[in-house]
Amino acid sequence: MKQVLVLGAGGFIGSHLVRRLRAEGSWVRGVDLKHPRYARTDADDFVVSDLREPGNVRAVIDRTFDEVYQLAADMGGAGYIFTGDHDADVMHNSASINLNVVDICNRHGIKRVFYSSSACMYPQENQLDQSNPNCREDSAYPANPDSEYGWEKLFSERLYLAYQRNHGLECRIARFHNIFGPEGSWNDGREKAPAAICRKVAEAPDGGEIEIWGDGEQTRSFLYVDECLEGILRLTRSGFPGPVNIGSDEMVSINGLVDMVCEIAGKTLTKRHVPGPLGVRGRNSDNDLIRAELGWAPSAALRSGLEKTYAWVEDKVARKEPDPV
Repeated sequence: MKQVLVLGAGGFIGSHLVRRLRAEGSWVRGVDLKHPRYARTDADDFVVSDLREPGNVRAVIDRTFDEVYQLAADMGGAGYIFTGDHDADVMHNSASINLNVVDICNRHGIKRVFYSSSACMYPQENQLDQSNPNCREDSAYPANPDSEYGWEKLFSERLYLAYQRNHGLECRIARFHNIFGPEGSWNDGREKAPAAICRKVAEAPDGGEIEIWGDGEQTRSFLYVDECLEGILRLTRSGFPGPVNIGSDEMVSINGLVDMVCEIAGKTLTKRHVPGPLGVRGRNSDNDLIRAELGWAPSAALRSGLEKTYAWVEDKVARKEPDPV
């Protein structure tokens, strides 16, 4: 039986990844500061631990796991990342985790380590044109991310690649583009645009209005979590180290995203545009490299994932009761 370690297993993507790996028949240890918020973990062994502390990392990486998935990070949506209020914590906490993890993995001779980077590491000047952003993997340098979160992700990419060059660590690096789906943050200040918009639409009466940060013409692509998991596993088990984008190339404006969710909900709502943290003007996943290297790229329509996510958020809003976990 394959022995697998998922760091960040209490988070949105991590908890879904644990479930997928268990369904494949792997033995899985999950580690996080907390258990998953919205469902019980499927991990065979779940350890609540602070990975910023080297001793804790030594305790949970206590063997030569077949695969290690490093998703643990201090992160959130635009309301958390782009205000500047959390910059020191974001950089210190995430960098500390990665410095500890890569070193202990190397000491145990663990070869295959997946690291979750982010599209936030791309230069902000390449994402000023909302209709034609440049997020090709080879556009990363000269570096100029739009946030300290992006700078930390870029540093940690280089950290894992340095261990690969110097110590033979077989790292696999993916740059995520706005992963969404059920069981993710939706009302705690760390939610991303799809969950936040689903919540606002679910809470609004038909014929009412909702607030949208900025003019709503900023563009993004959003990837449903199941396709993200498929990309993670294909990359990790391939011969290609990356970095590679894992995201949808179906670009949509925030106004368009709101319209799509309103259609799913069967509501007519007025958008009220207000000031708020926005990030870059345009961002979209360039999938040429992942197609070339893995023979695969995400292909599911945005609407199909939004329908599932809206149903989950709508249920949470309707029940108005504490989360069960």
